Amino acid sequence: MKKRIIILTGAGISAESGLNTFRDADGLWEGYNIEDVATSEAWRKNPELVQQFYNERRKTVMIAKPNAAHLALAKLEDKYDTLIITQNIDDLHEKAGSKAIIHLHGEIVYSRSSKNAALLYKMENHEIKMGDFCELGSQLRPHVVWFGEDVPMITKAIHEMPKADIVILIGSSLAVYPAAGLLQYVNPKIPIYVVDPKIPEVNLPNKVIKIQEKASKAVPILVEKLLQNF
Repeated sequence: MKKRIIILTGAGISAESGLNTFRDADGLWEGYNIEDVATSEAWRKNPELVQQFYNERRKTVMIAKPNAAHLALAKLEDKYDTLIITQNIDDLHEKAGSKAIIHLHGEIVYSRSSKNAALLYKMENHEIKMGDFCELGSQLRPHVVWFGEDVPMITKAIHEMPKADIVILIGSSLAVYPAAGLLQYVNPKIPIYVVDPKIPEVNLPNKVIKIQEKASKAVPILVEKLLQNF
């Protein structure tokens, strides 16, 4: 039976593919106030601005390429039962070839119905226009989780965490809940690898192996080590 590796990824892994991290030090996201573009209230108040913001992000995502860290993680599936749980809304893990991925905060390359969240549509181009409707006649919106909305995939992620034999945390500050609480569900006897130029505090009984380096440099080395030790 294959060992189970669960990988938690955050904005840091995608930043090296040219996708900006979620918010800058001044609280802005690429020049926008978060409250104006990433909340349910913003959608009700000014849906045109929200669409414009995510159309711009989607255009960038669609041309972005996976970096060495994404590509290395896909190789783990050769020998390990691998699951990626990501806070990122891009599709770089998919582009790199990873198969088992839980997107906690949605996927920007899909649109979805404003009336029924289960109605999803893979997008061929980057733009959702006002007046683009689902089959129920409601406006299409980005398939992302905004502040103030439930995180429907968190229950599935919590269910998976205790099954891990190894956990790898990459490019996440562990500052955004509920995702930040996932490590609390890990078996305390298994190792946790943490890869980041700025290692976040991880107060757990586990053996924590800290690798203070960029993901694109550190992850391929770690993956090779794990494959050799299989």
